[in-house]
Amino acid sequence: MSAAEATGNIAALHRFHSATNSGNPGLVARAIDELAAPDMVFHAPVPLGATGAEALKRVWEVLLRAFPDIHVTVEETVAEGDKVVSRNTVSGTHRGEYRGLPPTGKTVSYGEIFVFRFVDGRIAEICGVVDVLTQLRQLGALPS
Repeated sequence: MSAAEATGNIAALHRFHSATNSGNPGLVARAIDELAAPDMVFHAPVPLGATGAEALKRVWEVLLRAFPDIHVTVEETVAEGDKVVSRNTVSGTHRGEYRGLPPTGKTVSYGEIFVFRFVDGRIAEICGVVDVLTQLRQLGALPS
């Protein structure tokens, strides 16, 4: 993969994060349609009955409903070959139901790392780790 392709993949990922940070579900869905392959492979817990880009849309629907002010801060991005790794800090205020928890009004801040594999400029595969333990502790769902 050329340096130009790697740069394009990083730019695509930044466009995706820009959309997610908008708080606009329609903009997020359009960005996913543009940037993710419909048959994208998503290695993460996803809503039942959803696969590919549709699963990613559902995840963001849940997150935006629960944390309308959600913000992903990209701390570090590394690209090699057809992959881009993004280490992020996610923050937001719990204003809607999330994982069975009614809104608490509490603010969360937690880390995540995702590996995105690109094919022809679109996300073909996502593999990631999200610090859900910290998130749930901050929401009061688990003891500190």
